[in-house]
Amino acid sequence: MTDFLARAGIDRRVTAAALDIDAVLQRWRRRMTKRELGSSALRALGLDSEVDLAQLDVMIAIWAPSNEFGDGKTQETMVSTVAERLRIDPSRASRLVSDLIAKGLARRAVSQHDARRTIVELTRRGKSIIIAVRHFKFLVMGEFLSGWTEEEIATFLPLMERFSAWTDEAAGIGPDRFPEQVAEIARALESGFDEELKESG
Repeated sequence: MTDFLARAGIDRRVTAAALDIDAVLQRWRRRMTKRELGSSALRALGLDSEVDLAQLDVMIAIWAPSNEFGDGKTQETMVSTVAERLRIDPSRASRLVSDLIAKGLARRAVSQHDARRTIVELTRRGKSIIIAVRHFKFLVMGEFLSGWTEEEIATFLPLMERFSAWTDEAAGIGPDRFPEQVAEIARALESGFDEELKESG
């Protein structure tokens, strides 16, 4: 792997860092898949029988906290807006919104800007749930970050924000950016990576 990337012009130290970062991200992904913090919040607040994590995501997308969605809170929310914010299929967003409406946690309303447009809002109960979950979330996260120094937080946040956008910056990277290397990988795949397997034992 290191030799292959070096031939593509990637420094060996960068490769080592990329491997370490990937390992951390894979561990984090497995924890995020379990949604430990969200699940804990719903259980602790006695909400796990009322709403599930997917519905909670949709409620947050409707609520659109500014720290997560920028100025989205000033924008009227339609089902398509929910789909865009969560990067899910519009049909899935529609089903989840309908579930929330059936539970009395969201409602449809008429746009103030265009009477032909239907928007989605949280009900009072829906807003209460989101506010409660966010209070729980930041209570836990705030307690954890209290053990960090100001310098650590000041260093970590901009770097994490920069890294979180790496797929946007790397959108042009792939077959067009590394045609020779991609072809080499494809050939090695066909041969079962015999040489690399020999090298790695």
